[in-house]
Amino acid sequence: MLNTILGALLPMVVTFLLGFIAAWRRDLGRNDASILNRMVLLYAVPLTLFAGTVTTSRAALSQDIPLVIALCLAIIGLYGVVFLFHRIIFRFPTSISALYALTASAPAVPFVGPAVLGDLFGGLSAIPIAIASLVINLTVVPVTILLLTLDTAGKGPQGTSLAAQDKEHLASPVAKLAETVKQPMVWAPVLAFVVVLSGLHVPQLIVHSLFLLGNASGGVALFASGIVLASGRIKASSHVLLLVFLKNILQPALVLGGLRWVGYGEPTVSEAVLAMAIPTMPIVIMFALQYRVAQEEAASAVFLSVIGSIVTMGIFIALTS
Repeated sequence: MLNTILGALLPMVVTFLLGFIAAWRRDLGRNDASILNRMVLLYAVPLTLFAGTVTTSRAALSQDIPLVIALCLAIIGLYGVVFLFHRIIFRFPTSISALYALTASAPAVPFVGPAVLGDLFGGLSAIPIAIASLVINLTVVPVTILLLTLDTAGKGPQGTSLAAQDKEHLASPVAKLAETVKQPMVWAPVLAFVVVLSGLHVPQLIVHSLFLLGNASGGVALFASGIVLASGRIKASSHVLLLVFLKNILQPALVLGGLRWVGYGEPTVSEAVLAMAIPTMPIVIMFALQYRVAQEEAASAVFLSVIGSIVTMGIFIALTS
């Protein structure tokens, strides 16, 4: 069990440290991290989202409805609660609230899932990986991009007339929505999902070609986050620790308790719980860099979530075994 967890998570830690060392040696700087971030968001991640989605069959999505419902509630429900809590109670800006909500609710299933769940469940792991990836990529990721983009809506230059500002307030959200939809990270998984529902078959040769660059997305994101941490410091603030607690402990614990309470057994419980026990997505750091929002907090939360999951994932594997 320990070898399984370390085999999946240790490469993430090492990649973090390599980015940190690269910045410490002044081989790369914060501006280089932004360039890496742009490559990942415009090319690597959309390719891996499309390739990973089109390899899912309609039968796999429809044969385990309880698992679909459990993962939807765990991811979308926690996202909504965390967003509203930070927006209403703490009165954080919309952009920060959205980024924190994604940090607390979205496990890195597309990046770590095959290594962890594949070793535990074998061929059966394809179903929870596919379902969790689809839920994340079709719901909370596009919503986060939209909220991050809309947070600048209506902030026109000073000195403009009141009528002009009113017109901008009306037009800006529509323009921002259109801008969001045009982003490859939004339309790529949606297009792939339409392909899956239509029953069309994408040749394996094409899918394999897309994965070559797509598989680099997780590693590059973690490497860039190491650069960010090197230029600042790890912030173990109360908000960061709360996000790590929500992602690593509370989310899988709620799924475990909820499924046991309604009477579901194996393998649904193990698949759902361990999918949610995976640490938070490194793409959080990419969004923080792109929109210049809570960059050190995002990098710290991802780093601490990965380190902490070495213990928390072991606990949940023991509880569901």
